[in-house]
Parts: sequence; structure tokens; C-alpha cells
Amino acid sequence: MAGKEWSYKNFQINEGWKPQTKHAQYYFVVLEKGKKKCNYCVWIDDEYLRLLAGSGSVDKVISLKGKEWTQWVQSKIDEGDYRNLVLKIGKNGQEEIDLDQLDKKLELE
Repeated sequence: MAGKEWSYKNFQINEGWKPQTKHAQYYFVVLEKGKKKCNYCVWIDDEYLRLLAGSGSVDKVISLKGKEWTQWVQSKIDEGDYRNLVLKIGKNGQEEIDLDQLDKKLELE
């Protein structure tokens, strides 16, 4: 799926699948006046991705979860939370991770 752009409040948001990664990553880049404000990402473990997609494609996952992810991004903007965040999702739930606080790059288990 090609990325898409949309606006929320005074921000421009670019979103899409991040290609060539070790696990499924969906990104939201938040821009303010053309400059990057922050990144919000969704990391999906492979097992959960297969469960969501079934025999379908990543487009199916976006149709199932895209609105939920967009609402997450909007809630972060509403809260004024402009940290670089990951919403890590697996079969056992989800966890929000602040990427700027990590000592090393986080890998999916």
C-alpha cells in the first residue's frame, strides 16, 4: 500500500508501511510547518500479523486496524505528546514504548 497524507489540527501526517524491515512497521510522521515534529509507529509481531491478515494482505490489516491507529495518533497530538513512540502489538496485547528513552534499538521478540 502506498502511503497517504492527511491533516489534523495544525499538523500534516504522512503514513504508510515501512518497507524492508524485520517485522511489520506502520509509520506516522507528524510535520508542523513542513518540519518533522515526531514519529509514531506501530510494530506488529509476525504471528499477530498473520492472524490479522489471514489469507489477505497488509491492506486487509489496514482496513481492520487503520482507524484505531489513526485515533491513537490523534489522541497523542491532543495530549501534546510529541515523543517518538511505538505502539508494539502482539497476540497478548499492546504496549507503548518511548523510543527516545531506550538505550539500544528495540527488536520485536
